[in-house]
Parts: sequence; structure tokens; C-alpha cells
Amino acid sequence: MTLPPMKSIARIRSDFPTKFGIPRQSGLVQALRSTVVFEPEFRNPDALRGLEGFDYIWLIWQFSASVREGWSPTVRPPRLGGNVRMGVFATRSPFRPNPIGLSSVRLEQIELHPELGPLLHVTGADLMDGTPILDIKPYVPYADSHPRAAGGFSGPDGGPILEVRVPEELLSRVPLDKREALLGVLSHDPRPPYQQDPDRVYGLDFAGLNIRFSVQDQVLTVRALQPLPK
Repeated sequence: MTLPPMKSIARIRSDFPTKFGIPRQSGLVQALRSTVVFEPEFRNPDALRGLEGFDYIWLIWQFSASVREGWSPTVRPPRLGGNVRMGVFATRSPFRPNPIGLSSVRLEQIELHPELGPLLHVTGADLMDGTPILDIKPYVPYADSHPRAAGGFSGPDGGPILEVRVPEELLSRVPLDKREALLGVLSHDPRPPYQQDPDRVYGLDFAGLNIRFSVQDQVLTVRALQPLPK
């Protein structure tokens, strides 16, 4: 059977220009705001009729920054420190036979833009800016929610939460409407789990800013903050 070609129906606009620092799963940082912008071919408001009745939607998307030739049956999940191999189909690794991701996000608003057509304003997305969206489906609570389900090696929650310390002088440089999201991203420890050097300074690009930070004893301290070059 010949599979039909996949089309990008939309792209997401988020505050992450690179992969580093993006939450490991959707919904971990609900304060993150993003916008789904449809491709010209799909800017028909009729395609969204009835979607306003749902609180959450599924975004099916492509790992556009992780496409590679070939595939491996096992991968090294960051949750296990990058030292243990698990079957690729037991993980959410981007390195898959088909580089497809799945995210549950909260639908905050549907806007009808005069030039861009319908826009979906969402929160809690874990996608890099410009990521292609392949499909959108409504989240149906009675079928999609399984709160007592076993989570395997991923554990019962999103991992440990760090204490975040930002000098007031640096925090004042962050736009007011971005502060809660940034603090949430930092609290979930953007570092790869296998990097635990307390003397290392990391750089995270977010919302037009480069944030430099270090982590010691479960405390993340922001050391510097500068605007990204335009």
C-alpha cells in the first residue's frame, strides 16, 4: 500500500528559537504561550468549526530539527541519564523511523486574523519556533485521560523541580508577560540529565533573550541575561 504524502498544515510560533531548554513534555509549563499559524492552503475557518468547545487539543507535528537518515531500534532516554538503552517505541525520543511528535496543549483562544486567517493561541506547548504541524485533533477527556495508568521508567511526574534564583536587576529585563513562563522552564532543569557540573554555565535562548545560568544543590541561579542579536 502506498502511503499518501504528509503536508504541513501549520507552523507554531513559540519563544524557543533552538531545542535547548524546551520542556521535556507538553503541559509541564502551562504559562508558555504559543500560536499555531496555518499555512495559506488551510486558512479556512470552516475547518475549525466546533473546536471552540474543547479545552485541549492534540498537536501532531514533525521533529524538524532532528530528522536523520536511518533509525536505531534503541535510544538513550535523557530521563535515565543517557546511559541506558530502551526500545525506541518505549520512548518519546525524536530519533524515530518517522520523526513525529504528539503534544497535548490547552486551547486558550481562536482568533480570526485579517491577514493570517484563523490562529490558535495555546499554552503548555513543548515545540520549537517554526515546527511544522501535521494535524490537529480535539482532546476528548473520557477517552484520552488515564490518570491511574502506569508510566514505566518515565516516573509519576515531570521530575524534580529546582529552586530558581534571578537577581531583580536581571529579572527586570524580561518582559512581564514572559516571566512566569521563563521561571517555569528554568525550574524544570533545562540541562541534559547527564550534565551535572556545578561550575558549568549554560545558555538558554528564550523570548529574544540569552539566559546564562548554573545549577548547584538543586538551585538554579541566573548569572547573566542579554538580548539575542536580531
